[in-house]
Amino acid sequence: MKDKNIQDNANSVPLQGLGVNSPSGVGGQAEKGKTAKYLREQLGEIPEQAKDNLKEFNRVKKTLLEALKEGELTVTQIADKVNMPAHEVMFYLMSLVKYGFVKTGAIDDMDEYFTYKLSN
Repeated sequence: MKDKNIQDNANSVPLQGLGVNSPSGVGGQAEKGKTAKYLREQLGEIPEQAKDNLKEFNRVKKTLLEALKEGELTVTQIADKVNMPAHEVMFYLMSLVKYGFVKTGAIDDMDEYFTYKLSN
C-alpha cells in the first residue's frame, strides 16, 4: 500500500519549473505537427551544414543506386565504376543497406567479397 502512495505522489508533482517543457503539456497527447513546430522554435532553423550533408548523401545515393541497376557488384567494382574511394563507397553502401535500399547478394567467385544489389 505504501508503494502505491509513493507512485501517486510522484504522478501528482507538477513538472513546471523543473526544466521539463513538453510540447503536448504534462500527460497530454501532442497535436499532429506540434512536435516539429516545438523543435523548430527551440532549435531554430536547420543549419546549412546539415542541409549540405543531406544533399551530398542524396547525390552519392543516386550515383550508387544507378551503378547497381546493372546488376550485382562488389564494393571495389562499385568504387571503380563511380570513381570514388572504396572506403567511402563502403560507408554510403552500409547506410543504404541499413535503410533497405540495397541488400547483400552472393559472395564473389573467389569467396572474398560480398556483392550488393538493389532491394527491389
